[in-house]
Amino acid sequence: MRIGVPKEVKPDEYRVALLPHGVVELVTGGHQVYVERGAGHGVYVNDHAYRRAGAIVCSKKELYGIAELVVKVKEPVCEELALLHSDQILFAFLHLAAEPLLLATLIKENVTAIAFETVQENSGALPLLAPMSEIAGRMAPQVGAECLLKKNGGCGVLLGGVPGVSPAQVVIVGGGIVGMNAARIALGMGADVTMLDVRMEKLRALDNLFDGRVQMVLSNPSNLADYLSIAHLVIGAALIPGTRTPRIITTEIIQGMQLGSVFVDVSIDQGGCSETSRPTTHSKPTYILHDVVHYCVTNMPGGVALTATRALSNVTLPYVHELATHGLDWALSRNRALARGLNVHKGAIMHDAVKIAAQV
Repeated sequence: MRIGVPKEVKPDEYRVALLPHGVVELVTGGHQVYVERGAGHGVYVNDHAYRRAGAIVCSKKELYGIAELVVKVKEPVCEELALLHSDQILFAFLHLAAEPLLLATLIKENVTAIAFETVQENSGALPLLAPMSEIAGRMAPQVGAECLLKKNGGCGVLLGGVPGVSPAQVVIVGGGIVGMNAARIALGMGADVTMLDVRMEKLRALDNLFDGRVQMVLSNPSNLADYLSIAHLVIGAALIPGTRTPRIITTEIIQGMQLGSVFVDVSIDQGGCSETSRPTTHSKPTYILHDVVHYCVTNMPGGVALTATRALSNVTLPYVHELATHGLDWALSRNRALARGLNVHKGAIMHDAVKIAAQV
């Protein structure tokens, strides 16, 4: 199969979908790998390294023109949409519930789209999303602490406090992989941490995991309003695979937060969990609304591109190899996790959650 690895063009996105060792594996398996010039520069991998691994280095137009399977990190942006063509397979983070233009283009152009974030095992685990969720969760308290600095519009509270002064109150909304990792780092930084989730069984499991060091609270509108009103840092970590994140944090709740508090919306790539959230970039990561600093970067792991690229390629390469070696139909029929990742095929929406989001 002809596999294409484009250079990411989303603002401040430095990751690359495939590293040279992956190229070696695929070329050894009899496949042709096309890599766009400069695709690996953001992670300090030059074109020579890809050529040495057996890749053909080419332009973006050439790559999209010849590739049967396009492997990316983030969803294609406007300049790439015109390059997609019929019967091509696109394998990347797509977040189609929040990208109606991309969804319409994939349907119109008869592109088969498999989304990293909806590849799902029988257990419910999301193996391709998980490492990026871990990274984003671990980054959230770090960027939140930076946003709390007075020079950045924050209230000037140190996350861990000092002897004689209480630590910051950190509230995490959502107890999944993002929330769990955010809690681990926030605890390590010395903060006072509370986590809200709608699932009692999840709260019990997390209470055992953290040995009672994190306060576990059932999430409902009343508790959200109460706990966010005393928080210095709020981390939005809600997720429903495939569909738009519900906006469970209302404008009124944001208005009730302390002056100079910080809201980090990790779920922004699926539309955000607050009515006040709008996408930002690493270059301009924040804005202040209702006296609350909002950090809503849609590709948080791109800020630690080297770690993120290595972590992502660890989990995506086996799926790429399976698609390339056995073809789409065989791979989807034998690998149920991959089949659940199918979002668009033959001009139709195949994923129920994306279908529901498209009707809203």
